[in-house]
Parts: sequence; structure tokens; C-alpha cells
Amino acid sequence: MAGMLDAVDQRTKLVGENRLELLMFRLGGMQTFAINVFKVQEVVQLPRLNLMPHRHPSVAGVTHFRNRTIPVIDLSESIGMKPIDRTKPCNLIVTEYNNTVQGFMVGEVDRIINMNWTEILPPPQGAGRQHYLTAITRVNERLVEIIDVEKVLAVISPYDTSISDHILDENLVSLAKNMEVLVVDDSSVGLAQCQSTLDILGIKVHTATDGKKGLAKLKGWADSGENVPDKLLMLITDAEMPEMDGYRLTREVREDPRLKDLYIVLHTSLSGSFNKAMVQKVGCDDFLSKFQPDKLATLIQERIRTVMTTD
Repeated sequence: MAGMLDAVDQRTKLVGENRLELLMFRLGGMQTFAINVFKVQEVVQLPRLNLMPHRHPSVAGVTHFRNRTIPVIDLSESIGMKPIDRTKPCNLIVTEYNNTVQGFMVGEVDRIINMNWTEILPPPQGAGRQHYLTAITRVNERLVEIIDVEKVLAVISPYDTSISDHILDENLVSLAKNMEVLVVDDSSVGLAQCQSTLDILGIKVHTATDGKKGLAKLKGWADSGENVPDKLLMLITDAEMPEMDGYRLTREVREDPRLKDLYIVLHTSLSGSFNKAMVQKVGCDDFLSKFQPDKLATLIQERIRTVMTTD
């Protein structure tokens, strides 16, 4: 299984091409699930786990992995299904989200598949608000459900969206109340966290749940005669989204003369080192890991300061 992940460097070539690679697996039954390979560090057989006192019910324990202790989450139980049957062969998917490393206990790991984001669709509208899917797709006529890992982690350890008092510059906050931002994110948790932080600053927030919808909104404003780079303080976009990812969205914006000067921030839970390397490639202006309200507020205020200085 480790050999499946040896060619990660090759996967950086997918950036800006609206493609992704999914690691497919099962949680016990025949149903197939997946997560983005870019978030996966390694896949191994489930090691011995140590129990933690007062742990969340979905946390099966902790294990020592490559000189660090990481929590191990029963992914099946965390999304409302039966706990993984550990009497059968199990695997551990070690991932990095928002600069933290954790392991997800799963059953059988299938394979990695290369796909186009246009083949990745949002969950059915009638699925309700409590589901743990960020997208779905089909592979050989088989339904594959892509798990919203940000939501899983947020339930286990809720994110704090408050901003530290020492971060806020009241003069800049008063200016922010007249400004607008577009946030594009397919994760309900990511969208809510970002909007909550921006609401504290008094900024008007427009939202879209994937790059295709975000681009349509931008072009709609431009078609109606608005100067979009003047209208929006910035575009904040997630990286991985159904139909059109954040990298492709950035490329499309840069290729439209009416939008090309828009300030774009890549806001994602993917590996920081990877995204920083990709920011210049696709033409983003800045990069920020998710769920860091102080850093988001600082970035917003710095942008306001720059805009007010150049006006």
C-alpha cells in the first residue's frame, strides 16, 4: 500500500488542470468511500492502539507513528455508521488537515483513481444537513461517496471562530464594514467558519459552494457592468471542490480581463507546504490554512490597509 503513495510529486502536476486523485476504501460493508490523496501521508495496517481517558466516542485511541503520537478516529462511527470491526483486517489512513496529523481507521483500502473535478458532484439536495459527504462520483458504475473530513474533525474537536482582541485594529474594522468578500467552499463547516470570522469584522460575505458557481457569480457581476476587483476586497477559495477546484477557478479568473486583478486567497485544509508551492503556479496572491481566525483576520486587515493606501 505504501507504494501507492510514492508518486506524490507527480500529483502536483494535476494542479490547475481541474483534476484530483482519490483514495478509495470501504468501512466494513460494500459501500465505497474516498478522500483526496493530497491529504494522505501514508496507508498502513492498523497498529496497536492505546486508549485515552475521556476521549470522544469516535476516537478509537492513539498510536505512536513515525516519532509522534496521533489520534486514531473510527471513520465509520464518526459518520454515524457501525464501528469498524477490528476482528477483521483494518487499515490506518494517516492524513494531514490544517497542520494537524491524525489517523482514520477504515476497513479494506481499494485503490487510487485519477479523475476530473467535473466528474465530482455535490451530494443530492435531499440528503439533509446532517450528512458527512462533501461530494459523490461514480467509478465503473459504482457510487463513491467522498467524505467531508473537515466536518468529522469539527464534531470531534469544534473549531473556535473567535478573533483575539489584540488582533483587531478598530480603525480597520470600521473600514471593513463597507467591504465585500466572496467565499467559495464546498464544505459547510469551512464555509460557516470563514463566514463567522468575517461577520465579526462586519464584512459583507457572498458565498458559493464550488468553483463553477463562484465563477458564475463573478462573471454575472461583471456582465452587469460592475468592476469586480473594486467591488470585492478579495476572493477566498477552497482548493478541492466539486465540478471546478480552486486552482482552476483562479486560472479562469486570471484569464478574464474583467476579473484578472481580483485579489485571491487560497484557503484550504490541504498541506501547507504543498499549497505554498502551488500559489505562484496558479496565480493566487496568498495562502492560508483553514480554521485560523486570527490569521484570517490579520490577512483581511492587511489587505484593507493596502487598499486604503493605494486608493
